[in-house]
Amino acid sequence: MTSLRKYVLITGCSAGGIGAGLAEVFREKGYHVFATLRNPSKLPQTLSKVSNVTPLTLDVLSSESIAAAVKTVSQETGGRLDVLVNNSGQTYIMPALDVDLNKARNLFDLNFFAPLAMIQAFAPLLIEARGIIVNQSSAAAYVPMSFSSVYNGSKAALTMATDTWGRELQPLGVRTLTLITTGVKTHAFDNIERPKVPESSYYYVIRDYIVRMSDGRLQEGAPDTRTYALKVVGAVQKGTTGEIWVGKDASINHWALRLLPSSVFDLVLDGFLKVSGELAKVAESMKSRR
Repeated sequence: MTSLRKYVLITGCSAGGIGAGLAEVFREKGYHVFATLRNPSKLPQTLSKVSNVTPLTLDVLSSESIAAAVKTVSQETGGRLDVLVNNSGQTYIMPALDVDLNKARNLFDLNFFAPLAMIQAFAPLLIEARGIIVNQSSAAAYVPMSFSSVYNGSKAALTMATDTWGRELQPLGVRTLTLITTGVKTHAFDNIERPKVPESSYYYVIRDYIVRMSDGRLQEGAPDTRTYALKVVGAVQKGTTGEIWVGKDASINHWALRLLPSSVFDLVLDGFLKVSGELAKVAESMKSRR
């Protein structure tokens, strides 16, 4: 008896990104891939008009768009989906005191509520296939990187929720896997909105440092999307559940976070980010305000 073809839907498959890398590797492993993205023109040529790939326009913030995707996938697969990869997401760099609350809410919509909406919509197909949900989180869920509190919070929420959803879905035959991603070499920072720290900000004195956080330097030395995707797809095929740390120095970061005292870990983190010296400048500038 031949096994059923396996199907995977991946959000955020723009060229040069993690989603596109995952789509390529899933396709190579024999899956039929629904490569989704909001702007179809950003789909890489390697995923356009090739076998085993169905490009889909999908806005994960639109319930109507999600419903249309469910209908298309259900028709093409006979009502089943083996893997749902919630990969779409965005970062936001800004001191908490200067955060635009509308932007913050929008970020939570994209990074947290959109994956939940996708899970709710595709649940019947995943249950039919006894499938797996793969949610794209970040080491930022555990590492308190300064000036990224909204992003960190959204990923922390997603990480905890995915663990909880996994427990709820287990009796229905659906697994969950959380990707605790560190650095990966992508185009993510190419079009990111640079932080514009207002002149009235307490942190205006270190505005250049805050802007540099969005220039992609944290990706230096990181693996490419294919290397990353091979590990993730391998974990999916092995039936891995829970969390996996993937990306630049992922294992080292994971064990350091678990084993080092928080004070020591903070020193290691500061050695990498050099933030304590910048915060000292802020403290010094406060003296002139008094």
